[in-house]
Amino acid sequence: MMELICIDLEASGLGTKSYPIEVAWINDKTGEYDQFLINPESAPDWHYWDDNAEELHGIERENLVAKGLDIVNACKRMNKMLAGKTLISDAFEFDRFWLTRLFDATGIAPSFSVAGLDKILDREQRLQFNLLAKAQFRRHRALRDVEDIITCIKTVLFAGRNATTHG
Repeated sequence: MMELICIDLEASGLGTKSYPIEVAWINDKTGEYDQFLINPESAPDWHYWDDNAEELHGIERENLVAKGLDIVNACKRMNKMLAGKTLISDAFEFDRFWLTRLFDATGIAPSFSVAGLDKILDREQRLQFNLLAKAQFRRHRALRDVEDIITCIKTVLFAGRNATTHG
């Protein structure tokens, strides 16, 4: 089985001034995973906060300040654990934007890359993925969402193998 590492981020909102507040990833092959909150006060210009986003993910800014990693340690932790890996995101444009905001704020270069679903799924499989994902109840917490993303990907890939072997 190929190494499948998926990532998900929660953010302060969806606007251009938004920033990442939670990161989670899972390596489906090895079972390794990580999740952590990010303290927005460790970045000089991370003030934007969308109450609607908070309602979705349920993470209060005060909780981030109290329990979140500072941005430098967040980047170092990801680089150490994910060096040389390619992570898959089901929301590539958003996740890339927030990872770029995080790493740019520290001046640290990421040691890993992020790709969209098109890296592992063809057009038809991405359509199937989207249908399955829409049917899921997403909780909008990064680790749980990554678990759901992996479930959808594996379901689509398994269905594709079954269609080829039994079709």
